[in-house]
This record gives sequence, structure tokens and C-alpha cells, in this order.
Amino acid sequence: MSERLSRRAKLLYGAGDTGFSLTTTIIGAYFAIFLTDVVHISPGIAAAAIFIGRSWDYVNDPLIGHISDRTRTRWGRRRPFLLFGALPFALAFTMLWWRPPWESELALVVYYAVAYVVYDAAATFVYMPYFALTPELTPDYDERTALTSYRMFFSILGSLVSFTVPLIIVGAFTPENAPRVLAMGTIFGLASALPLLLAFFGTRERPEYMVQEQPKLLQSLRAAMKNRPFVFGIVIFLLTWVAVDVLQATLLYFIKYCAQRESQSDLIMGVIFVTAIFALPFWERASRRWNKRWAYVAGIAFWAVVQIVLITVTPATDLAFILFLCVLAGIGVGAAHVLPWSIIPDAIEWGEWQTGERHEGMFYSLVTLMQKVASSIAIPLVLLLLEVTGYVPNAAQQPANALLGIRIVIGPIPAALLCGGILFAILYPLGRERYAQVCQDLERRRAAQAQRGGV
Repeated sequence: MSERLSRRAKLLYGAGDTGFSLTTTIIGAYFAIFLTDVVHISPGIAAAAIFIGRSWDYVNDPLIGHISDRTRTRWGRRRPFLLFGALPFALAFTMLWWRPPWESELALVVYYAVAYVVYDAAATFVYMPYFALTPELTPDYDERTALTSYRMFFSILGSLVSFTVPLIIVGAFTPENAPRVLAMGTIFGLASALPLLLAFFGTRERPEYMVQEQPKLLQSLRAAMKNRPFVFGIVIFLLTWVAVDVLQATLLYFIKYCAQRESQSDLIMGVIFVTAIFALPFWERASRRWNKRWAYVAGIAFWAVVQIVLITVTPATDLAFILFLCVLAGIGVGAAHVLPWSIIPDAIEWGEWQTGERHEGMFYSLVTLMQKVASSIAIPLVLLLLEVTGYVPNAAQQPANALLGIRIVIGPIPAALLCGGILFAILYPLGRERYAQVCQDLERRRAAQAQRGGV
């Protein structure tokens, strides 16, 4: 099978990420403010609901990843999950945005914790096999970056839609707009299921991976922990996307209360993500020219500086300057979307070269698991910080301490996380040349095995 993919295959696979981008971005951007400003749960209690919901993935992610590694069907190992999981994924997302007619804060917390658990289980059922398809569609070093760029185009497009259209549907996040919030959840739940079907019908898995031995759970875990490029790659991914999670959870608070430009939220967020879309081809070319890790270092360092400058924004700051900062941030957001994801697949071949086995499902489940472990702590801590600093839902003017807390979370904290990712990228042990040697060795092994099998 050719190592290069057709543009059609890249487009249809990439389109599948739209559904995940829509749902995760909407949850990241609006779920916290929905709980505090619409449902009227205190930030500390809302933090508990989110922590409980996300913690389920500590078990959920590796379990689904391992199951997909061992699945064998006429459609492949990963694609059946996309076909049968699309509708439950849509329904579970919609559940998150219903405001039950209960007054008890305890009952509300229990509902949202359970709804989050159900949503995460349904989401993992589809996105874990989807992510694990990347190394199975092509083993080519640069082709994987191109495939990831297509996926991230749709991911950022989904984020752009998620940061703008829900605000048009909902208006302000206030208690009287709860029916509009539910309508938004229903619309985006259904819209998120359709791209999964496009990915199912538009991709084909490489047949040689279907005949390999089915790995055992502990065997897969040991292989992941002994895979040095994977360990470095997972830390790079983790630090980058925890920073993204923190920013998503805080950005609307920052725009609403620090910049006092809630009416222009869709414009501000739109500029960031439109710029990120246009930056994607630049980062793909930079990856081909410099190597993935050096492109990552350049892009993420640039973004970290922009986040520090962003905390200087006040209600008196000119809109043109705010939008200029958004353009600069968007360039870094493009790098964060493409490069960590394109680094991860190369560790699959390294693992096969070491052990003779492939563990894509387990590897990708551990990537997202580590992200969720961190964000299940980081995002509740953001809400707890709001609680401690005296945040008042829907107040015309927040206390000075609350504004300071929001600024700290929007600037120094993400910048520190991004700098950690840069350090691990500098030390990352698998470059283009070494990867090419590994692939050549694997091709020789497979050819020898095929000859022995034909004797």
C-alpha cells in the first residue's frame, strides 16, 4: 500500500476532528460559566462536578484504547467505533446543557457529574480509535504532519465555530437563557456526530496491522513506559494542551470582566482561530524544513510571550490593539494544534522496532489520559481560584482580587506550562534521520517475515 495519501482521504479523515473540536471547545469555553452564571452553582462546587466527571477517564481511556487495539472486524480495528458511537456521542453531549428544575445544589452537582461521566465515556468510545488511525493511515514522517495539518484545519475551524456561533444562539450566559443553552447543546451534539461518519466512510486501515498479534493490556502499558520518544512526546503534548484547556476555561471570563468587551467576544475569539487556520500551512512547512521539535520550540515560545503581554489588557485598551494580540496568539495556537499531535505517531514505529508489536490504541489513550488527569486538576483549580478571590457571577464589576486571579490564569500559568513543553521538545530523542533508519529496519523485518511466511 502506498505511503502517500490522497487529498480526499486526508480531507475526510481530517473532517472527523470537527466533531471533537466542537464539543471539547464548547465544554472548555462555556461549561464552567454555564454552571456558575446560568445554573448558579458556586465555583467551588462546580469544580467538584467537573473533577468527578473528568476523573472517570482515568479508567475509561486506557480501557477503550486497549479494546480498539484488540478489535478485528471487516471494517478494521478503529473504524467500527466511529460508526456505532456517533449517535450516543451526540446524545451524551446534549445532556450536559440541560438545566434540571431542581433547587438543591447537591442534586444539581450530582446530575452534572453523572452527565459528564456519560459524555466522557461516549466521547472516548469514538475519539480514541479516531486518533489511533493517524499512524495506521501512513508511516511517512512528513505525510503524518500533512495529515495532522488537515485534521487541525478542521479542529481549528470547529473551535472558531464553537467560540462564535454558541454566543449567537445563547446571547448572554444568564439563568433566563437556559432554554437557549439547551438548544445550542442539541444543535452542536447532532452536528458533532456527522463528521465521524465521514471519517468512517472516507478512510481505510492498512491491512498488515490487522494480522498482527493482539497485545495484552499490561504488555501494552509496559511498551508505552519503555518507549523514550513516546514518554517525551506525551509530556510535550500534556503541557501544551493543559495550557490550552486552562485558557479555554478562562478566556470568556477575561473578555467579560477584565477587558469588559463581552459583546465583542465572538470577534475576539474569531480573530484568534481564523489566524490559527492560516498559520497551519506555515507550521507544516516549518516542520519539513527544521524538524518537528524545532518548529514546536519556535511556535510555542512565540505564543508564551504573547500570553504574558495579554495580561496588560484593560477596559481602556484599544480594540485594534486587542485584535493585534489575538492575531499573534493565533499564530501560536496554530503551532500548538499541529506539532504536538504530529510528534506522537512517530513513537509507534519506535515501539514496533523495539518490541515487534504495535500499540496505537494504548499509546493514544495514554496521551489523552495524561491530558485529562492534568486538566481534571487544572480546570477545577481555576474555578477554586475564582472562589477564593471572591468571584461574583454576573457582577457588573468584579472585586480586584478576582480580576487579578483571572489575569494570573490567562497569562503566567499558561506561559509556564508552554515553557515546560519547550524544554522537553529540546530534549526529544527522535529526529527525522533516526526515524527514517527505524522505518528502514522495520521494512526489512517485515519483508523477511513475509518471505518466511511464504515458504
